[in-house]
Amino acid sequence: MNRLGILTSGGDCPGSNAVIRGAVLGGALTHGVEFVGFRDGWRGVLEDDVIPLPRRAVRGISRLGGTILGTSRTNPLKADSPAPVSDSLQRNGVEGLIAIGGEGTLAAARILSDAGINVIGVPKTIDNDLGATDFTFGFDSAVQTATEAIDRLRTTGESHHRCMIAEVMGRNAGWIALHAGMAAGAHAILIPEHRVTMNQIAAWVNSAHARGRAPLVVVAEAFVPAGRDAPYSPRGLDTFGRPRLGGIALLLEQQLQDLTGIETRATVLGHIQRGGEPTAFDRVLATRLGMAAVRAAAAGEWGTMVSLRGTDITTVGLEAALGTTKSVPVSRYLEAEELFG
Repeated sequence: MNRLGILTSGGDCPGSNAVIRGAVLGGALTHGVEFVGFRDGWRGVLEDDVIPLPRRAVRGISRLGGTILGTSRTNPLKADSPAPVSDSLQRNGVEGLIAIGGEGTLAAARILSDAGINVIGVPKTIDNDLGATDFTFGFDSAVQTATEAIDRLRTTGESHHRCMIAEVMGRNAGWIALHAGMAAGAHAILIPEHRVTMNQIAAWVNSAHARGRAPLVVVAEAFVPAGRDAPYSPRGLDTFGRPRLGGIALLLEQQLQDLTGIETRATVLGHIQRGGEPTAFDRVLATRLGMAAVRAAAAGEWGTMVSLRGTDITTVGLEAALGTTKSVPVSRYLEAEELFG
């Protein structure tokens, strides 16, 4: 094995550059492997947009947010065939590919692997919802950013005696909302795993307000209030056919104000959670995952994903990586709920 390719696909995520650095340095120093990067995810593969990645190209990038390779939500199988990807790798002399991405990226990687293409996945999602790994890099950074933003919302809420609603990301699971909400001392945390009526949310808000507090509600973007059929997704579907979420806090804003009579303001944090420098935890985890991906490639463990189990990095089959969503357990939500209101 002489040459590997690497790409970042899907939403940007703090720690992606640390994965790239870990892979490139691990490949050069330990395995004598040369790396090339594909720009903007699978688009770069389909369009032969390739750059060399010598050691000097990754110098000092671990602390940087975003990804030096760029990213996109391009579907590599939009032609319903793995041939364009296979042909591109052959033209560029790439013997295997490390794909850094979330659910959509890993699903595509599995199909490509089943077609005989050498692929190894690195899990990337701030949502922390992949069941085959204990933590995904980017989650800790997203929680830290969300907590800092919510702390600021609390002070303006207290100044005006308002109810403040902060919407955070969380397509399939409410981990960011749970952790950031607990850290910020929210009076209600709303997650997709647990249906709550508007009357119950209003009761928590009224309870906090009656004690002289400015009520603070943290809601995950995929939260569905009791009585509603599906998450709020006014912007249609993405390239993988998934609803583009965002805006549930704006719906809750008017309903809560009507139910409680308390002036209410909603803020959608959105991509703020993805931006900025990764935390130390995410830099270390991402670096280890990048190094482990190269070790897996050197060992011929294609069709796998590198994974954190406890404090150890291991590999699991891509089919296992996509088998389950890591949801917030009922016990964790009930623990937080004791503090609501």
